[in-house]
Amino acid sequence: MIIDELYETVNKKGNVCVGLDTALEYIPESIRESHENVEDCIFEFNRTIIDSTLDAAACYKIQIAYYEALGIEGLRAYSKTLKYIKDKKALSIADIKRGDIAKTAEMYAKAHFEGEFESDFVTLNPYMGFDTIEPYLPYVKNNNKGLFILIRTSNKGARDLQYISTKKNTKLYNIVGKKVSSIGEKYMGNCGYSSLGGVMGCTHQEEGIKLRKKLKNVFFLIPGYGAQGGTAEDISAYLKKGNGGVVNSSRGILLAYKNEEDGLKKYGECARQECIKIRDDILKISQNKKS
Repeated sequence: MIIDELYETVNKKGNVCVGLDTALEYIPESIRESHENVEDCIFEFNRTIIDSTLDAAACYKIQIAYYEALGIEGLRAYSKTLKYIKDKKALSIADIKRGDIAKTAEMYAKAHFEGEFESDFVTLNPYMGFDTIEPYLPYVKNNNKGLFILIRTSNKGARDLQYISTKKNTKLYNIVGKKVSSIGEKYMGNCGYSSLGGVMGCTHQEEGIKLRKKLKNVFFLIPGYGAQGGTAEDISAYLKKGNGGVVNSSRGILLAYKNEEDGLKKYGECARQECIKIRDDILKISQNKKS
């Protein structure tokens, strides 16, 4: 199953998920000036980042909003990026956060698990109800695809809904996590995790320890590292023996070249070094936890 591929890749390359949230202003001016259209500009930058980090990244997350905002050319760059990741035999997560029902959800599933926008995993928002997840499940079962379902996120607004308590003093995000875990039991890989993973913000370490114990079969996509305040120590709470999750970093990797005097000339190498730094920081903490 696809989750076994991701699990084994984490074992070999570490926990880093490179976020290709590529805004035009992130791209070195020399590249922007050398291309007549947005599509080629975005894709060249993405391709260099992918080539440079391939040996140190577990997977790549492409946030579709950055590409939709650039219109047709942006979506062409999005499609080319996904295909390039596949050609490199790497794994992709389409960060689309869809959440709708019936035929609409079926069309979203078809759009992002087939054709021009095909990816290995997609992110989904279940807070409209779990019938929003059902149309994606045939792809998980029959087409070797995976899901990362929002459970508890790292933004401040998460407390508006996700932290609402029931009469039994159970937080809503715990109920969602339990449901994801339960549905996921039908789609288990040999690695002990399900192809139904969860998006789990890393900025609350004590909660992370409890959630990791409760959601033993849920593989985590972990945002919140770096720019949002999460640390390697925070990350370790969400892992189990150094695996069980991938840690997304977008701006920290894409803009690493801005911290170097000659970074413009080697932005790909700067991205690679940042990726390795994050990987090694997490690995060091995880090894200390095991010892």
